[in-house]
Formats: sequence, C-alpha cells, structure tokens
Amino acid sequence: MKNIFLVILLSFVSAYSSSSTNIKSISSPDGSLVLGLEINDGKLLYSLYKNDVLIIENSRLGIIADRFDLSDRLYVNDVAYNTYNQTWTQVWGEQKEVSNHYNELILGLGSNQNRLKMNIYFRLFNDGLGFRYEIPEYMANFNFNILDEITEFNLTEDSESWWIPAYAYRRYEFLYANTLISEINRDTFSNLVEYLHDPRIGPEAVQTPFTTQRKDGITIAIHEANLTNYSSMTLKVDGTSHMECDLIPWSDGIKVRTSAPMVTPWRTVIVGDSPSEITMSTLTLNLNEPNKIKDTSWINPGKYIGVWWEMIGTNQSSWGSGPYHAATTEKVMEYIDFGSRYGFDGLLVEGWNTGWDENWCCTGDGESFDFYHPHPDFDDVKVAEYAKEKGIRIVGHHETGTQIDNYESQLDSAFAYCQNKGIRVVKTGYVNDGSQNIKRFGKDGRIHKEWHHGQYMVEHFRKVLETSAKYEVGIVVHEPIKDTGLRRTYPNMLSREGARGQEFNGFMPKDWNNKPNHTTILPFTRLLSSPMDYTPGIFNLKDYRYYSQDNRTINKDHHIPSTISKELALYVVIYAPVQMAADLPKHYEGNPAFQFILDVPTDWEHTITLNGEIGKYITVARKDIGSDDWYLGSITNEDSRNINIDLSFLDDNRRYNATIYKDPTNGGWESSPEEVVIIEQVFNSNDTYEIVLPSGGGQAIRLSPIN
Repeated sequence: MKNIFLVILLSFVSAYSSSSTNIKSISSPDGSLVLGLEINDGKLLYSLYKNDVLIIENSRLGIIADRFDLSDRLYVNDVAYNTYNQTWTQVWGEQKEVSNHYNELILGLGSNQNRLKMNIYFRLFNDGLGFRYEIPEYMANFNFNILDEITEFNLTEDSESWWIPAYAYRRYEFLYANTLISEINRDTFSNLVEYLHDPRIGPEAVQTPFTTQRKDGITIAIHEANLTNYSSMTLKVDGTSHMECDLIPWSDGIKVRTSAPMVTPWRTVIVGDSPSEITMSTLTLNLNEPNKIKDTSWINPGKYIGVWWEMIGTNQSSWGSGPYHAATTEKVMEYIDFGSRYGFDGLLVEGWNTGWDENWCCTGDGESFDFYHPHPDFDDVKVAEYAKEKGIRIVGHHETGTQIDNYESQLDSAFAYCQNKGIRVVKTGYVNDGSQNIKRFGKDGRIHKEWHHGQYMVEHFRKVLETSAKYEVGIVVHEPIKDTGLRRTYPNMLSREGARGQEFNGFMPKDWNNKPNHTTILPFTRLLSSPMDYTPGIFNLKDYRYYSQDNRTINKDHHIPSTISKELALYVVIYAPVQMAADLPKHYEGNPAFQFILDVPTDWEHTITLNGEIGKYITVARKDIGSDDWYLGSITNEDSRNINIDLSFLDDNRRYNATIYKDPTNGGWESSPEEVVIIEQVFNSNDTYEIVLPSGGGQAIRLSPIN
C-alpha cells in the first residue's frame, strides 16, 4: 500500500470588502483539472478547468439556515492544502484495487453577518472534483434547519445532456430525455418521452447523476457522494446552461434538519475527455468512508434465479393468494432443483409472506405486510432445509409499499428471521407511484406526506442497511434512494434498481417499454452511482405475456426490445455483484446460449470501457477475479453498426480461445431476436476484432487463455 500525506497550512483573515479576493488554485494529480476560487463582493465562487478549457465558471457556494446565512459577506480565515495517495481493496466490485489519489484544499470561511464559521473541503482527482460543507461545533445542542444550499454548476456550454425529471411520480423510473441543457423542462419531457400527468410540485429540476457532453467531447456528470443524514440533491434549471442544487424538502418546506457539527454530502463533478472515460471513474467510491464491516466473509457475489418473471413478466402467476399463487412450497422446490442443477447461488422468492392480499400497491395505503410469517402455501422450514441440502440460498423479499412505520417496527425481527433461515440477501421494495406520498406519523399525531428522496427516506434506507448488516444480510433495494457510493462503507449494500429495469419490458406494451437505446444510456448516467439490479437474461422475447392469469391467450402487444445476444452482453455491460437470470427455467433448458450466463462471473479483477457513445453503443471488457478469463459485452441502440475492438488489454505472449455469442446476419431486435450464433476464434493481444451489431443487438464473448 502506498500512502503519502502532505499538509500545508496558510492562515490569514481578510475583512469583508466589495473587492475580489483570489484564492490560490489547486490541480488534480495529473494536472488535467484545475480548480479556481475567489470571493467577489462577499460571495464565494469556484471555477473548473479541464485541459485548460473552462467548463464551469463563477459558481456560487454557501448555506442558508434558519439561524445563520453563510452564503454572503464571506471572508477567508485560513486555507490548508493536502495531497493524498492510497490504494484500497474492494470487498467486491468492478475492479479489485482502487486508487484514491487527490489534491485537497480546505477553505475556512467566516461571515460579517454573524460570528459563525464554515469549512469547505475541495478534492481534485484525475477523474473529477468533489466538495462538501462543514459546519463545526459551536455550542452544545446547536440545532438548525437548512433552508437552502447555494451550490451552483454554471456550465460554460449549453451542451447535449441526458436526464430524467425530479419532483415526479415513479421516482427514478423514467426513460431518459436527450436535449440541450437549456431545453430541460417538464413540457419537453412530456413531448419527447412520457406525458407527466401529475401536478407540478416543486421547481423544474432533474435527478442526478446528470450527464452532459460538450462539442469538444469533454463529458461531465454531476452527482453526490456519501449521502448521509441529509436530503437528496436535484439540479434546478432555468432555461440556460446554469444549474443549481435543489434539496428535496420535508413536507413543511425545510430542506434539512440537523445540528452542528455536521458535514454535507460531497457534491461531485466527474469529468472525462470522452463518455467512455467517465464510466471508469472511482471518484464517488473514494469520497465515502472505508468499510465498517469487519468480517465480510458472509458477503458473496453470485447469480440467482427467481420466482418473479412469471408474475411481473409472463403474468401467469400472482403474489397474492389464490389458484395462481406463485410462492408455493412445491413450485419453489422446483426452482431450487433447477438452480442447483446449474450451479446458481440463490433463488429469489416473491409473495412468500402475508400482506399481499390487501390494498397496498401504489397508493401509500395498507399496512399489512408481515416480514417473518410465511403465507399458508409456503412451508418456510421445509424450503429452508431443502435449499440448504441443494446448495441454494433463498433470496428474501420485503415489499413495504412504503409503509415505513410498519417496516421499521419489524426490522430486527425480519432480519433475525433471515439469519435464522440462512438467508444472506434480501430484495426490498418501496412501490408507491406518488413521489410525495410517503406517510410519516409526526409527534403531533398527524400524518405527513414526505418525498421519496427527502431526508426522512434517506435516514430510513440507512437504518435498513445498518440493521441488515447487524444480522449479516445483504441488500438489493428496489425503488431505492439513489446510491452515492455507500457500498464502500457498507459492502452489504449489494445493488439497487433506481432506474427503469427489465420489469418495464415485462408489463409495459411495446409502445411504452424500454427502447433499444435505454441500456446504451444507463452506463453513462444511472450506473455512475452504483451497481444496478437490471435483471437481464430474458430469452423468450416475443409472445410471452398472457392477457390474464385465467385467460392463457398471448398478448401480442408486448415485445422486449432486445436480442438474446444483447441480453448476454448486459451481464458484462451492466454491473452488479448479484446478477439475475430473469427468465423462466423452461426457456433456458436446452438453449446453448444459456452457457454464457452460467460462465460469466459477478466479481472482477479489472474493468475497461473500450468505447462508447451515450445512447448509441458501448463495449466493456472485464477480467474475472478468480481466473485469467476475460469477458466482453457490446450493445447498440436502434442502429446497426460495426465496431473494431483493439484486444491489447489481453496478456502479452498468450493466446486466448474466444467463445463468441452473436446475432445472426440480418438479425436484430425486430428480426430473429431469439436466434444466437455461437462461434469460436483464437486471439492474442496484437489482434483486432470487428464486432457486428444489428439493430438493438449485442455480442458477448468469453476469452480463455490457451497457454
């Protein structure tokens, strides 16, 4: 381990004046990024340069609370400079070793409006900028409410961007709009993507990660890191290239309830020379605290199947009671047999518990879910014993319907139950279509409606994560709060949904489901925050969904916009330490393409994004942590394309046998999507290879050393 630490402290006091005070800038370790700071008329401004190109200019910083204003009439108390260089090892991840190398400036500020002080920490990495505010301790019980955070991102170019709206239903589960920054608004989204029918509550704003690409190719992604005891940040827009932080408020309008000492989450700006470069950023992880779980031996990446697609996808079964109830003892044991036969690690079982028969979905009503008592059709003791005998771990499921008080009252019992039954992973769910529809029972005895992204839910998700860690259970969160790199601190935070996943291809008709370009946008946006439980691996892409459970007639209006080869490639392109083979077992049996799902790892030594353009295509190569094998996935949008791949990432002086899974000639998502051509070829590090991708298609390759 390399560890270098350097501190330089400069102390001075500058009285407030109308003049400008320049503060010495800092650069990233490689010199490609430069941060400039100044105080102008009492306001703190920052600017950011990439390769001597100004990309963010004169952007204000500060905090306004009910007991103070630290956004104006500011002066500098002191400035400290640090340099830090360390390599740390991930418990699991896209790569084993992570370099944490940055230059830091700590700015101490005072205000002529009050006697309070504030520190701002700036860290410049080669892949971007992180900064956060600190309010030090002044006195005992110094409580305050943040009314506004003055954090601006004044981008110098009105460039092309990819975004989803904030203050809207379905949280983050939207297709992405692609517009200029100045064109971002709800009306544009309604016209281009999906009509936003809910009332306009809140400002015009977008969720993060937010990504934009300049005409010179420089790509910028704005997000946050280490979201703790704070409200989620969105980005407010005004019809220009100016963006600013907008914190999701409590129901009474307060943004954050807190006390000194406190630190905010890190505001992050990932910067790369190209889109493919930002996908390899580790900035968000590096801005989180080190692992707090001492014994991580129980945290194991792996692949799972599930009693799930037959409900959300094929519509042949139900979560609730009745003749079509899926989570019966007999059916689950059949799934266990299949998983054991093919070496899967886990089996997700949904609908195993009581509460599904009540009015719980999408309304915020109903508090009937029980998380440690099984449905009468499900013998949990028998299933647990059978799963253990067959070497399969049950993946638990906690759908809450966002009934937070109900869930929190059962947390310890629920996870103790999991520990007792040998359940190491739980999928949680928070289905509720109204984003400001989270019931909170206040001390006043009244029900308050909170936002899904506000401080109340941030603190709830943390409570679930810490409780699950206590009982040695990993978490896969659906309908989550966005990730901000917390998996470094709590590696039992395995994966999240937090975007439109495969399920939308299951229940949405073809006019409303995910489009072929959707998965070519996710690596440059949503996946910058964390692994995603996209649930790939559907092989039956057409003629799969029944009109109803009673009427076994196929609804022809459903068509998954993919190919089997693309579904295989997604196991490499969309990373998660727990990956699902989402289709029904019968659709895998006898299909030679299934072998790639069985082979592909979920934990990696190294990852490289070989190429990519946002919304068009991407090619990713990953090296297995347990062997010298490499795996490659390449996908495209609606357009067919040929991509030349440089194989120099392979070890020198070695030959590799490549097993290639590709779409047929003249194939694609609308033509022969379920046909796969499997060929073998020998390569070395001096070779190039042309990947041929038809419309909406993909290609998956396993490269195994011969010598």
